Amino acid sequence: MTPTLVLNVVGLTPSLLAHAPHLQALAQAGAVRPLATVLPAVTTTVQSTLLTGLPPRDHGIVANGWYFRDLSEIWLWRQSNRLVQGEKVWEAAKRRDPAFTCAKLFWWYNMYASVDYAVTPRPMYLADGRKLPDIHTHPAGLRDELQGALGPFPLFKFWGPGADIESSRWIAQSALHVLEQKRPTLTLVYLPHLDYDLQRYGPNHPGIPAQVAAVDALCAPLIEKARQLGAHVVALSEYGMTEVSRPVHINRALRQAGWLRVRLERGREQLDAGASDAFAVADHQIAHVYVARPELLPEVAACLAALPGVETVLDEAGKRAAGLDHARAGELVAVARADSWFTYYHFLDDARAPDFARTVDIHRKPGYDPVELFIDPRIKFPKLAVASRLARKAIGMRYLMDVIGLDATVVKGSHGRPTDRTQDGPLFITTAPELLAEGPVPAAAVKQLLLDHLFGSSA
Repeated sequence: MTPTLVLNVVGLTPSLLAHAPHLQALAQAGAVRPLATVLPAVTTTVQSTLLTGLPPRDHGIVANGWYFRDLSEIWLWRQSNRLVQGEKVWEAAKRRDPAFTCAKLFWWYNMYASVDYAVTPRPMYLADGRKLPDIHTHPAGLRDELQGALGPFPLFKFWGPGADIESSRWIAQSALHVLEQKRPTLTLVYLPHLDYDLQRYGPNHPGIPAQVAAVDALCAPLIEKARQLGAHVVALSEYGMTEVSRPVHINRALRQAGWLRVRLERGREQLDAGASDAFAVADHQIAHVYVARPELLPEVAACLAALPGVETVLDEAGKRAAGLDHARAGELVAVARADSWFTYYHFLDDARAPDFARTVDIHRKPGYDPVELFIDPRIKFPKLAVASRLARKAIGMRYLMDVIGLDATVVKGSHGRPTDRTQDGPLFITTAPELLAEGPVPAAAVKQLLLDHLFGSSA
């Protein structure tokens, strides 16, 4: 077996590669190809395809979250690997050679994966409402080993208004520690840094090249360690971002049509999915639309297709053609235009928005919310606003970190819909060019490619 390091540099594209000198040198010495991603081109879906070699219809991860019909609840960002159906690359490798080991570092669906080493964010949620930074690891002792060496995982730099290079730096340092101390055969490393400013400002913002260079610098020690260990290096990404200027309030449209129901709680409107005839789970540039009664499907589809910013609405035949015809998918799937994205907003009046709408709360919101990357611009003294809430936390008082705005137009980049140009989409780089055919690498081919890196192309 040849050890292999896989760097998942989120948001890296052929057009941005010139700003990443270490990764560009890797590509020049080896090979680089466009990666033909799947629909939806979102984190958990693409990662599941890369690691199982299956389309969403077979691995079941139809988005970053979906409607659990048996619970009548919407759940995003679950963590159990048991949600992913199909054989994973490390399981296939272990069958071939029982001596094979795998480290899965911050890739999604990490908890209880059948890998030898796993590290993923796992905050502590206390009874008084506080959320404290922490990680989940396998084996359990790796948690203290890493946080003892590197300090606590910087959770509030991993997502939210404070998200920056520090979280990716911690991940890269933890990966270097695992490479040095554990020597896994396959090491999967997730570096999310580019995702933040690409969504905040869009891929054409003049500050993006510096952020590409920053995450590239984190890759350099890992690449060097891989070389010392005689390992192959693969660098890839999951999707490319497009400039967006139009949020599509899909749930508001379904509510105004009379299909979406809300429950009033202390003057705040909660989406009541179980009581609704139709509602959407918004996820970047795609939205799964769950329709309770089949006879409503044509009318709901027509309503969605008429919304400005909607490019297409997939019915059963459309989902089948896209590889999205899984039981977890919505009866309909809306896909945005390249310049648009879907909000989860179901409330018509901001004053009636749920209390969590103005906070960073990825688990309670019934859809993905990139506005969490911004402090509400209407807050005149944002640092003071945050500090005053943290002071309440420090003295044990209840507090609400309600500093997120509800103006979705602040978001300038999105993904989910495969890009129109290959240079704006994801890529695949390898130090073993002999393993790559000409042309784009299908996302579903990556599992076999990783096995070829480990065992040779005849494997």
